[in-house]
Amino acid sequence: MKSTLLLWALLAFPLSLEAQVSDPLDPIVESEKTHWLRHHAQPRSGLNSADNRSDIRYCRVHWTVDPAVRYIQGEITTIFEPAETLSSLDFDFSEALTMDSIMYHGAPLSFAHNGDLLTVEFNQALPALLPDSITFFYQGEPTSTGFGSFEVNQHSGTPVLWTLSEPYGAMEWWPCKQSLTDKIDSIDIFITVPEGNHPASNGLLQGEVTAGGFTTAHWKHRYPIAAYLVCMAVTDYATFNIEVPYGNDTTLMVNYIYPENLAVAQSMIPANAAHMQLYNELFGLYPFQDEKYGHAQFGWGGGMEHQTMTFVGNFGYELLAHELAHHWFGDKVTCGSWEDIWLNEGFATYLSGLCYENLAPQQWYNFKSARISSATSQPDGSVWVNDTTSVGRIFSGRLSYAKGAMLLHMLRWVSGDSAFFAGVRNYVDDPALAYRYARTADLKAHLEASSGKNLDEFFADWFYGQGYPSYDVSWSKSPAALVTIKLEQTPSHPSVSFFEMPVPVRLTDGVHDTTLVLPHTYSGQVFTAQLDFSPTELVFDPDLWLVSRNNLVQEVSDTGGPLPQFTLDVAPNPTADDLHLRLRTLYGEQARISLWSADGKLVLQQDEHLSPGVNLITLSTAHFSAGNYVVRIEGKDWHGERKVVIH
Repeated sequence: MKSTLLLWALLAFPLSLEAQVSDPLDPIVESEKTHWLRHHAQPRSGLNSADNRSDIRYCRVHWTVDPAVRYIQGEITTIFEPAETLSSLDFDFSEALTMDSIMYHGAPLSFAHNGDLLTVEFNQALPALLPDSITFFYQGEPTSTGFGSFEVNQHSGTPVLWTLSEPYGAMEWWPCKQSLTDKIDSIDIFITVPEGNHPASNGLLQGEVTAGGFTTAHWKHRYPIAAYLVCMAVTDYATFNIEVPYGNDTTLMVNYIYPENLAVAQSMIPANAAHMQLYNELFGLYPFQDEKYGHAQFGWGGGMEHQTMTFVGNFGYELLAHELAHHWFGDKVTCGSWEDIWLNEGFATYLSGLCYENLAPQQWYNFKSARISSATSQPDGSVWVNDTTSVGRIFSGRLSYAKGAMLLHMLRWVSGDSAFFAGVRNYVDDPALAYRYARTADLKAHLEASSGKNLDEFFADWFYGQGYPSYDVSWSKSPAALVTIKLEQTPSHPSVSFFEMPVPVRLTDGVHDTTLVLPHTYSGQVFTAQLDFSPTELVFDPDLWLVSRNNLVQEVSDTGGPLPQFTLDVAPNPTADDLHLRLRTLYGEQARISLWSADGKLVLQQDEHLSPGVNLITLSTAHFSAGNYVVRIEGKDWHGERKVVIH
């Protein structure tokens, strides 16, 4: 005989599921951090050192590369508008590369290359607000910091080259301003490669021209773009396109795939169309609609949301949903400081969860449980990044991704669905933020406006504060079904004295149920509610709205004393099919369940792990002979039995 054990745990589900639920994001985040640490274990000095005395209006770049060789030749014309009268201008540019010359109006300029800072000296002062231009000619073997800034490798023996500049790697392979204050308004990208290769990049492909054994591709992008989102990838790509419908229009989705993986990609990538349609509905039409969305395969297990051309190492459901989400949160609106990376990564992580909620709801609970388990796996840590010189800290899977995503989920809980989605939509459409940079205060202001709530304390606790709360819930019921609930809280870190949150609990008798939302404002607070049924179970945070861990729920008598360590109910009795054992224990432990016939023969025995609170054990008894039986439950220091009748 086979029985099924269903655990109705009264601890918060992240505690009971943390060993069983795998998080698809974990290997993505870990591969990113591992790649950085392998190449650059120590924090860089002078990050984001180029000043911001100008507005970069346009770049025309021409790169010549061979995917079999770690080397780059570049010619870049940059149009800029001085913000003030200036006689010099700084750019971020790796000391490993050689700047051959810098031309200005047909004449060479003097420059100084100190470390990773390139200072261009003008012969005379340039007036403020008058656009001007310079052209860089450079070459060299790029170093590889960050997540792999400039990489050459192989797939199935074929050379492949790709770039990945987030957060500080753009200067490793081209002169730019990589501070999070100035987006390039427009860019044309020309990439020359050995014939047989196909370069992938930002924007819309204007064409490829092959001559003399080389192919030059021209990509045109007419949206503002941060320097770290500029990209190229080169190999013998196979390509295919998808048209994603929305309303009366379609969005072009192009895919650059290793030939040996083409069939797999063609079977998996189309699911991304439904993600795009969902995001269109929730957050507005795809932000780069006039051009395209694309995927280019590259050589490691994660992904990177290069604007209009995501690089992916595989075609997993959650990875594709995550990277596409960045085009609203990360590309259209970009975090204005690496302190606020959660505005990129928390949103992208949460939006992949929304794909589960709306398109694959059977996975939604597990998604939330895994993120809560990750966020609470250590007692400290804030979503706010306190050390932006540490790439490992910026891209903490626990804090920037998991806790950042669940911070958004709790904002949704506190604000209400309609106010939350309206506020987020207003944030991403705000003319002061769209195609520009944003800080956490900008999101907070929009959510306060849409919800009418003051979120100062929420952000003080959950964004700047560290850790999470643990709840101790004691509850009782009177014979007249008056329920009394005492709610106590212990924060995991001293930076937060108390997490003020509305706390949901579900009360049920197995047939009826009701959910109460308790406005919890201090530890030890007592709530009462009159029900029209007598509950046998209280489930804490049943839908996982809260980031919490190590929660304890215990029923006490209506006089405040403890209940017996063990209670057992059996239903239906008699039964002709399944037999349901409703077993409440105070402590989690192993128990032995056995079924005995009237003549004393053992007909079923199994060992099960019981969680604190109510456990529902379902035994299939349809194949047993009709008659009288005894169910026995044995724990470490207790036992019980009930007579049952099987028809």
